[in-house]
Amino acid sequence: MKKGYKLFALVLVLVMMAGTLAACSGDDAKNTVKNAAEATPTATTSGDEGNKTAATDEKADEIYYLNFKPEIADIYNQIAADYEAETGVKVKVVTAASGTYEQTLKSEIAKSDPPTIFQINGPVGYESWKDYCLDLKDTKLYSYLTDKSLAVTSGEGVYGIPYVVEGYGIIYNNAIMEKYFALPDKATDIKSMDQINNFAALKSVAEDMTAHKDALGIEGVFASTSLGAGEQWRWQTHLANLPLYYEFKDNTSFDNSILAGLAAKEIEFKYAANYKNIFDLYIDNSCTKKGLLGSKTVNDSMAEFALGKAAMVQNGNWAWSQISTVDGNVVKEGDIKFMPIYTGMSGEEKQGLCIGTENYFAVNNKVSAAKQKASIDFIEWLFTSDKGKDYVTNKLGFIAPFNTFTDAEKPADPLAKEVLAWMEKGTASVPWTFAAFPSEDFKNSFGDALLEYVQGSKTWEDVVTTVKESWKSERAK
Repeated sequence: MKKGYKLFALVLVLVMMAGTLAACSGDDAKNTVKNAAEATPTATTSGDEGNKTAATDEKADEIYYLNFKPEIADIYNQIAADYEAETGVKVKVVTAASGTYEQTLKSEIAKSDPPTIFQINGPVGYESWKDYCLDLKDTKLYSYLTDKSLAVTSGEGVYGIPYVVEGYGIIYNNAIMEKYFALPDKATDIKSMDQINNFAALKSVAEDMTAHKDALGIEGVFASTSLGAGEQWRWQTHLANLPLYYEFKDNTSFDNSILAGLAAKEIEFKYAANYKNIFDLYIDNSCTKKGLLGSKTVNDSMAEFALGKAAMVQNGNWAWSQISTVDGNVVKEGDIKFMPIYTGMSGEEKQGLCIGTENYFAVNNKVSAAKQKASIDFIEWLFTSDKGKDYVTNKLGFIAPFNTFTDAEKPADPLAKEVLAWMEKGTASVPWTFAAFPSEDFKNSFGDALLEYVQGSKTWEDVVTTVKESWKSERAK
């Protein structure tokens, strides 16, 4: 009985549909069907896939990039203007002030028009922002990575893609060093930079150069140790990387120092004395008296080097853009060289530069699919188009980890060349273990303690205690 009723109902529906279509003539009937289909675009698809298809057919006319590095903000503004001229898509670029990126991102991501592209600093940054990170494993950008192990992953997903490999160490002016080696009354028997391959040699040369600074025409061997607020990252992050790398490297339970650091609830600060070795060498042989270092910025330090006031400065290959644009720069390209940061570790004669990255693009998964796609398109344009690659290599100075760059398209600036040369020397590069540091607050506590040490209000033992306690409390959070 029920089957007969259903058959009767089906026949009735078909008759009614035929009558409706008959009432429409020619094109009107086609338009009725077309309009009905457009009114229900997911009717022939199912679940998220249908919604994704419909959404990605839309075009976004604006995306938003929250930039991490103030020193390249102007270049990104130029890139944005060129990209808009070529594609019609506006790229809003906002740059966080030095040392405030996490704070700025927290503020901006909560707005109605949040960043569509932002940065995470490796596995630690991903833990903070994983709820906002789009899976990028199916993008062309990820497929272009020369070393996919560099990406930030979780399970099968890829959530952060590195866009530059960088290196840092002690930058030196070879012209000044050659002038020192030629001094008739120098106190060391070191005659070339090849002989400076450990802390003892570096210390003896630096202290003797200070004794001869008038003859060398310098104000100090090292440019100022910038300890102003927001300017401490070279010490609480980059320099701190070395002792903690060696400490975590000693933990044989892990394959690499970053994983060991991420698992460390506490640190021993086992090689604090080695950190003190090089830090004291910097501040005791500086262009600036200790009491004034709290007012010094990274720009001050780089200007001192560029103007020939100092023979050495700790920084990375990104510093070339600063050195080369300082008014009155006297350092020739051919004289700008790198050496590793020696601290007195056993076997450091085979140590290379600190090489890695903390610069990972992430795409906001909370914005529309159209903006997600437009954001990925922009990043891919930057690293694949002729114009984009020209910016990357010649303006941003990046050593990009993508196979889209030919040898001729790789950076030609002296510091980038030095990074590549050190990577090819067979020395052991020091990984960027600071990716495992527990928080920005930990790094700031470290930096503040260093300032108090320089000013004489903290002992070195106080600094060690601060570093250990801050790691423990921040990691507990």
